[in-house]
Amino acid sequence: MKTSKKTSVQIPKILTIAGSDSGGGAGLQADLKVITALGGYGMTVVTAITAQNTQGVTQIQDIDLGVVEAQIDAVVTDIGVDAVKIGMLASPEIVGCVASALRRHGIKRIVLDPVLRATSGASLGGNDTADAMRKELFPIASVITPNMQEASILLGRDITQPDEFEQAAQDLMQMGPKGVLIKGGHLDTKHTQLMDFLIWQDINSDSKVIISSKKFNHYRVNTPNTHGTGCTLASAIATYLADGHDLSHAVAKAIAYVEAGLEAGTYLSIGNGPGPLWHMHAFYPTVLPADLDS
Repeated sequence: MKTSKKTSVQIPKILTIAGSDSGGGAGLQADLKVITALGGYGMTVVTAITAQNTQGVTQIQDIDLGVVEAQIDAVVTDIGVDAVKIGMLASPEIVGCVASALRRHGIKRIVLDPVLRATSGASLGGNDTADAMRKELFPIASVITPNMQEASILLGRDITQPDEFEQAAQDLMQMGPKGVLIKGGHLDTKHTQLMDFLIWQDINSDSKVIISSKKFNHYRVNTPNTHGTGCTLASAIATYLADGHDLSHAVAKAIAYVEAGLEAGTYLSIGNGPGPLWHMHAFYPTVLPADLDS
């Protein structure tokens, strides 16, 4: 009896370490949608369970540290990880637990979305958590992706205008990450053009570290459905990094993916508050209202 030779097909494997969003628009649920849509294999480490919907967060339950660590160990030792996306870590203790495990396993591609505030304004981590991120996770991160509010918390000063992004990114890079992406999506609505600013370390042909930067200019998509954009962007960057793209290219492609998701989800009606963008736009385009479909 002949036996067929087992074939091996490899796809990018991305681990998301974040909180669960019961409403499905952000957190682990959004990350898995993104990773799958972009051709990766998604795995999860649950750090917290949140009771939330499009109108806000009503309760948070942290996961025991031993369970967080065990989830990381289980995935890395069997399946393997090409890149990690880190989202909500609601306490300094969880930050330390995650950082220790990632160091122990030698994970190299790490995208940290320093989630400290929900879109609704709810606190998802205090100053102690921010301090722990700076000390424990920044030094091992390939890139951190704070929005303006998060950058303000991390730096201890208000970041409100695009002309402040470059200095803010430079100051954050001094804290240890190899790259910093300041996101401009929270600029007030008078800004129809948005700007994100990326700074990162690179190695030249002489093996010397050089600092590069790039501005990403794009227009504001006029939609109320913006829930989960930060999670979506970070997990898209992680997926593209896992697929072999360099950081600048991964960020550019991730921004384009988010922008397309916002456009496709403009008229979605999910919940009574700000709904999510449409992660599966490449496969299932949404339909415009009848009076606009012309």
